Amino acid sequence: MKKNVKKNVEKKEISITVKDLHIRYRGLKKFSIKKSLLKMKTGRFEIFEALKGVSFEVEKGKILGIVGKNGSGKSTMLRSIAGIFCPDEGSIDLHGHTISLLSIGVGFQPALTGYENIILSGMLLGFSEDQIKEKLNDIIEFSELGDFIYSPVKTYSSGMYSKLAFSITAILETDIMLIDEVLSVGDIQFKAKSYAKMKELINDENRTVVIVSHSTETLRELCDEILWLHEGEIKMKGDCDEVLDKYQEFMDAIAAKREEDKKKEEEEVKKAIKAQEKKSA
Repeated sequence: MKKNVKKNVEKKEISITVKDLHIRYRGLKKFSIKKSLLKMKTGRFEIFEALKGVSFEVEKGKILGIVGKNGSGKSTMLRSIAGIFCPDEGSIDLHGHTISLLSIGVGFQPALTGYENIILSGMLLGFSEDQIKEKLNDIIEFSELGDFIYSPVKTYSSGMYSKLAFSITAILETDIMLIDEVLSVGDIQFKAKSYAKMKELINDENRTVVIVSHSTETLRELCDEILWLHEGEIKMKGDCDEVLDKYQEFMDAIAAKREEDKKKEEEEVKKAIKAQEKKSA
């Protein structure tokens, strides 16, 4: 008799599931006070679809990088996963995991001090006041803000803001970390320190990380997979080198076309000037 042998298939645990996600914005087509007021009265708005039926999964412990030219939907994607934007269609499932978003301009109350924003941010991330206070000194020390921690955040420079934001996210560790271009902000010393801390955090096989960055070098070093967004849709997803090489070719082609158009425009201007000079002669 043959024995029934069961194959031990390791089931992959999923941290993030995005299914058929659509995010739309409403805005006025052209800015004009008179026309804007008329359009507001009649309700005539232009609908801009930032994300168009995006679907993907991120396994637990994996690091996903997201690339795309400006306006492709990268930051919208992160803010949707973080719960800041609600889907117009589709769904996002975090499978019960805690999540934090590290992004300049998101999450702080400008009138509150840095100290107060640490408490507030921690509570919004789901930590108790006691848990936050246990980590408070570590956050303040890592931020290098000194006495500025007791000043309103609205008085902070972008570098100070990013230091505080990174310190909160790095010390109050969550299951899922979303990072939006913040690794490129701050002075050289803090940038090196935050990069080292980030590598330490993402080496935890239980932590899932999604990074948006224009630095292909950073993404090649840190990520397991790359998702390329283009005009609100997934153009490619897969191996880092394969996707980033294709993306770089695409961006180089855009840059070359832009340079070609610039030269043509300069030539046309020169011709127009010469033609005008001949008429004046």
